[in-house]
Amino acid sequence: MLERIHLAIVLEVEKRGSLTAAAEVLCVTQSALSHSMKKLEQHLGTDIWLREGRSLRLTQAGQYLLAVANRVLPQLSLAEQHLRQFAQGERGTLRIGMECHPCYQWLLKVVSPYLAAWPDVDVDVKQKFQFGGIGALFGYEIDVLVTPDPLFKPGLQFEPVFDYEQVLVVARGHPLARAPYITPDQMAQETLITYPVAPDRLDIYTRFLQPAGIAPRRHKTIETTDIMLQMVASQRGVAALPRWLVLEYAGKVDVVPVRLGLEGVAKQIFLGVREADLGTDYLQAFIEQARQRVAPAVTP
Repeated sequence: MLERIHLAIVLEVEKRGSLTAAAEVLCVTQSALSHSMKKLEQHLGTDIWLREGRSLRLTQAGQYLLAVANRVLPQLSLAEQHLRQFAQGERGTLRIGMECHPCYQWLLKVVSPYLAAWPDVDVDVKQKFQFGGIGALFGYEIDVLVTPDPLFKPGLQFEPVFDYEQVLVVARGHPLARAPYITPDQMAQETLITYPVAPDRLDIYTRFLQPAGIAPRRHKTIETTDIMLQMVASQRGVAALPRWLVLEYAGKVDVVPVRLGLEGVAKQIFLGVREADLGTDYLQAFIEQARQRVAPAVTP
């Protein structure tokens, strides 16, 4: 019979590279580990590994079992964590993944009143899932995904929380600063500064430049919003950011927002969750809190 320990063994052997190392991590003897896997192979009627010298190579069945382990073990660990919390009278931990670089400041304003309202819930923000959050949701590594680009898949639900406009950010002394809007061809001589994200996931490219067949003169990446805006203010380049974020920095950095095209680029921020978790009270409360804490009012 396939048991959790078998999945853990396959996963640890793949991570550590040997039965001996896996046995140390799992706190069992190597002989007990080998015996357990041999019994499983006999029960299933197929090999999990093929030995090649001193190394082990997963068979097709072993590769499948590894995929199951990667999917199932995080869910079991999460279930155990939640059950322990229930037993101790706790609510749990809300793990939030970010696919929106500039949304961190907005999130802080959501989290503060949420923690005050839910003292038995902890919050953990995981930014390593930028532009990879769908897999993290399915893998039970996060509970909520903050994203401007939802991927509607079975088992997931995306709740819109606020609308915003993506704008070009330029220094106040830049020639484009007084323009009511810019056209794609005006970007051909500009240095575009963005977060370290692939161009096919950036609206400035997919919704503004690429449809017109235009590319900026140069593309630079910077991880932090503050440094990005300082670079723009010193006329080292221009950036594309939400209008509400630019307004939050008004008075701190000498930059101005300019509309992208005559109609502008409209966007929404969504919270993605697993449908199975929609009945969780503190998760629903977070969604409602996020809807109340909309981005600052904007003016063209």
